[in-house]
Parts: sequence; structure tokens; C-alpha cells
Amino acid sequence: MANKLKRMNLTLKIWRQKDASSKGQMVDYKVTEISEHMSFLEMMDVLNEQLVNSGDEPVAFDHDCREGICGMCSMYINGEAHGPDRGVTTCQLHMRMFKDGDTITIEPFRAAAFPVLKDLVVDRTSFDRIQHAGGYISVNTSGNTQDANAIPISKHAADEAMDAATCIGCGACVATCKNSSAMLFVGAKVSQYALLPQGQVEAADRVQNMVAQMDLEGFGNCTNTGACEVECPKGISLDNIARMNRELMKASIS
Repeated sequence: MANKLKRMNLTLKIWRQKDASSKGQMVDYKVTEISEHMSFLEMMDVLNEQLVNSGDEPVAFDHDCREGICGMCSMYINGEAHGPDRGVTTCQLHMRMFKDGDTITIEPFRAAAFPVLKDLVVDRTSFDRIQHAGGYISVNTSGNTQDANAIPISKHAADEAMDAATCIGCGACVATCKNSSAMLFVGAKVSQYALLPQGQVEAADRVQNMVAQMDLEGFGNCTNTGACEVECPKGISLDNIARMNRELMKASIS
């Protein structure tokens, strides 16, 4: 006999803010008949349809791929970035993590470098500017590109570089950190090139420019709390922060 589908009635306490210059506040909403198989964003869709049908303004929130790839769905749920599950983004969080009658608090990611644009949407272009400062390699692509397997790279280095490159730039590390530090993000972006031969030519300039831009954007410093690694949906390791610091030290004395 098939298990009966569980449905929940929930109270949502959601941060509402008209724009960046307006004062925001928490507003309570009720949603009913929420399936345990819904994703968190599908539950938000149900709420917004309810609000639109009643003539109210829907809740603004970021989303795109809904597959845990793009890093857009940045919500602070019950005091945790991306909610109570581990290794998932908000769009991958399912309502089976909650119980009937629960009250769920939903806020935007909060950091001085992530100003709120509207409701749950924050401006994370500070991450883009850090990338622009050095998160790339310069190559001649006019018919002279190398085959991917032309340069021997050890499997260990390739695996570590790939692990760092899985960072999706969602900002959970910043939202979770008591210092609003972006060092896990920057460490991952520096590491993915520092571990590969293609990244060696610009290594010194890259780490110095990216760290300088990070400081310019107003992110805090790392005090090795480790909360960022716990909440990161891609499991980016603190080892990447250590590697970034080593790269910065090497660059400063070279």
C-alpha cells in the first residue's frame, strides 16, 4: 500500500523591503496544503500565486536554473544559508525537511557587500568585480589553443582544482560568516588556477588583485570559524583559504 502523501500548513515570516533605500520588515503569511515533495522555491511559487490572486505584491526572490548550478537562489532560512539541509542550495531544499505547523523565517543574505535590492533579492555584483580583478587566465585563442591533454597534470592537482572550481558564487559563505568574509569564495577562485600550470603565469597578480578587490568591496576577514565550509552547498574546503594565503605571501615576496 502506497504511503499517504504528507501535506503541511505553514507560517512563513518573510523579509519584505520595497527597495534598497526603504526600511524593511518581517511579514507573516500562511500557506496550506504544501506537499513534502515540493522544493522550497515551489513552495514560494505557491505563496506568490496566492498573493497575486489576492491582489498583493508577490515576494521577490532570485532564481534561475533550479538545479543547484547557478547560485542565484540565496535565501537565509531559519537562520541558515540555504536552509537546514547540507550540500544543497535553496532550490534543492525540499519541504520534507519541515513539519506540519512549522514557522519558517526567510530572510535575504545579509552583508554590507550584499545590499538588498528588494525583499529577498540582494546585489552580489561585488563577486563579479572580484572575478574581473583576476579570476581568469589570458590566452591566445586565435587558432593556437592547446588540446586539453597536451599539458601533463597530476590527477591529485586536477581533482583539487576541479573541487575548487565547483564554487557557484552563491554567497552562502559570506552570509554565514560572522565577519561577512568572502575568503572561501576568493580562495576557491584563486585555487582553481593556482593548482594548474595554465594559472602560473599570472598567479602573483591574480591573488594580489583579487584580494585587494575583496577588501575594497567591504568584506570582512577570516577568523577560521569554519561556518562557511559547513554551509557551502558545494562543500568547498577551508584548505582553499590556506592556499590563497600562501599564494598571497609568495606574491608579496617575489
